[in-house]
Amino acid sequence: MLHKTLNIRGTLTSLETPLVMGILNITPDSFYADSRKQTEAAIEERIQTILSEGGQIIDIGGYSSRPDAVEVSPEEEMSRLAFALKILNAHYPDTPLSVDTFRADVARRCVEEYGVAIVNDISGGELDREMFDTVARLHVPYIMMHMRGTPQTMQQHTDYADMMEEIMLYFAAKVRRLRLLGVNDIILDPGFGFSKTVDQNYALMSHLREFGEFGLPLLVGVSRKSMIYKFLGGTPADSLNGTTVLNTFALMNGADILRVHDVRAAVEAVKIVNQLKQ
Repeated sequence: MLHKTLNIRGTLTSLETPLVMGILNITPDSFYADSRKQTEAAIEERIQTILSEGGQIIDIGGYSSRPDAVEVSPEEEMSRLAFALKILNAHYPDTPLSVDTFRADVARRCVEEYGVAIVNDISGGELDREMFDTVARLHVPYIMMHMRGTPQTMQQHTDYADMMEEIMLYFAAKVRRLRLLGVNDIILDPGFGFSKTVDQNYALMSHLREFGEFGLPLLVGVSRKSMIYKFLGGTPADSLNGTTVLNTFALMNGADILRVHDVRAAVEAVKIVNQLKQ
């Protein structure tokens, strides 16, 4: 069986063992308050935590994509990202970085000026029509997520006739466009919590294995999201156990990358699931 790989900064990375991507959130208004890091000391501490707990990729975001998030200008987003990227480049130059942005020019600057290795676009190219061409020119892996609308309006767009069919067709069309542009490394993210109700998120998770039809790496990001705490009760702060349960299910059903706040718990889930598959 051929295992999926990613070309990360010229190095072919195997996904035979799923990767853990640690979230470095430099916004002041992310849905999970404990994840917000805005000072140099807080950013340094978060980086060290991700790496010491076994995270292989750091995903850095300067624009909160929670429902009803406040709009942030491209200049402000880039300023936030540059502040953290300078710290990462100075002290952790060998760590693979992913930038969480839907803006093509922000992605370009992060890759060209700061050596970011992966572009993570929550809009799948819908919010900036230059994104696909930009990623093709940059020759970096591209994480393409499913979402309808914008972060401000997405929860008004949950009226699917057949959710899974629509998402699969959405990815099929976009993968074709990217392939024609010469993009080789495409990662699919089904978009848990984006344009989906709580019940729809669980239906999506139950059909996760269907994304294997694409033969592409699959990223799952459910960390402390509302599909957990709105279902079980509580808040994002209470949602680590639910996150681990869903991450474990995802790993057993085809997930290749887990995007998480709690790196150690995800790394342990990967180890245990891999042991079960021996």
